[in-house]
Amino acid sequence: MTTDAEPQAPTLAQLERQVQAELDLLAYPGRDWVRPVAHPSGAHVHDVLIVGGGQAGLAAAFALRREGVADVQVIDARPAGQEGVWEDFARMSHLRTPKRTIGIESGVPSLSAPAFYRACYGDAAWAVIDRIERPRWMAFLRWFRRMTGVPVRNDTACVGLEPEGDLLRVRIRSTVAADAPQAALLARHVVLATGYDGAGAWRIPPHIAEAVAPHQVSHSNGPVDFAALAGRRVGVLGHGASAFDNACVLLAHGAASVDLCFRRERLPTVNPHRIVEFAGFLRHFAELDDATRWQVNRFFEVHDQPPTQNGFDLAHSFANFRMHASAPWTRVRQLGDEIHVRTPHADFVFDHLLCATGSVVDYDARDELRTLGGSVQRWRHRYTPPEAERSDAMGDYPYLGAGFEYQPLDPARDAWVRRVHAFNFSSTVSMGPHTTSSSGHKYAVPRLVGGITRALMREQQDALLPTLHGYREAELVSPRLSGAEVPEAL
Repeated sequence: MTTDAEPQAPTLAQLERQVQAELDLLAYPGRDWVRPVAHPSGAHVHDVLIVGGGQAGLAAAFALRREGVADVQVIDARPAGQEGVWEDFARMSHLRTPKRTIGIESGVPSLSAPAFYRACYGDAAWAVIDRIERPRWMAFLRWFRRMTGVPVRNDTACVGLEPEGDLLRVRIRSTVAADAPQAALLARHVVLATGYDGAGAWRIPPHIAEAVAPHQVSHSNGPVDFAALAGRRVGVLGHGASAFDNACVLLAHGAASVDLCFRRERLPTVNPHRIVEFAGFLRHFAELDDATRWQVNRFFEVHDQPPTQNGFDLAHSFANFRMHASAPWTRVRQLGDEIHVRTPHADFVFDHLLCATGSVVDYDARDELRTLGGSVQRWRHRYTPPEAERSDAMGDYPYLGAGFEYQPLDPARDAWVRRVHAFNFSSTVSMGPHTTSSSGHKYAVPRLVGGITRALMREQQDALLPTLHGYREAELVSPRLSGAEVPEAL
């Protein structure tokens, strides 16, 4: 039986043959040119280790292997086929980006999402959608991993990161057993492909988290037992797509009522992100001056995008859904099992709260960031905006180099942080608001890969001339020749 999760079709088999033929024509994987390095312990040293096997991690690994960086290892805490957000807290029916978004396939047309979709579900199905359905996008990512052969070590969490001489030590632990011991992997470069909350943690405002019993408040991007909320009165805080997506799931699971509240006077209707999805912006944003990059990010901080049309329409199709503008939760109290919420215009009584309130930069909240926190430059270290454009939140984001690498606060002491690349949402101020989303991969992945290959080449430049002088493989062989002509030493 054909399912979205594991599509099977004769046209897909034909596409897979085309993929293999194109990869063969493009000599994938590329010629391995990176010289291995040794560790005194004899432990293996990976050229690149990628933390996160979602779409960004897969895209980076595939592109690195195309460039001849053969020893790339991806680790992911989730089981195989469940990497990323799509089987976790992504609860939308469709992606939020247009269907023709490309980039993960690194210019190989047969590996693209449109090619996969049309092969699996038909040209007619492709023609009638404007965005790809979430389950079908996850099916594409599973297929992409299989076709590219990207090595992913699943059920493996990163629980620490620190320097090891000129290398990096990544501490890992199996997620299968709670008492699993720690182990370690060594790498020359580490890519943190850790998604939207890669800078820290999802945030429930303190005045809410401290007032409500933990089992009666959830974050939209965390675990939610929707079935247990059937027949319950639920308050949702937030106006974005995540707020509406979760409201729709609550209503579909039989919530008695859902009241969605947000502080803005009116819901945004214009999505400013769409106007900057052009090649010049996506490719060159990181090269603009600090003031312009700050102002663009500050604009998006103030002028947020609206929810998706299908999420908005679906929520309003339920009679027990209500939306309240200019309704921040100014006071939250728990009285027994009831949660009393005050807003400027009305008071509510809920059984459960769901906060679609985004994430915060918090290096102590993530195991892989804890060692980095006091050693890397933030935007507040490099740029002081005019008072009217001040943003403490943006000031905490890392100030990254051209290849997404962290910059050390103290170069003499912390040069090792340049070997760590923040290919996650924490790069947004430095590299642009679409850098690690599917709409930005076409331009962001080559920038990341170029930064890593440049560093690897510089590290082995001392071996270049000895390699040239030692090369003796004859290309011209003839009995007429008395011997090989060897270049004179330079």
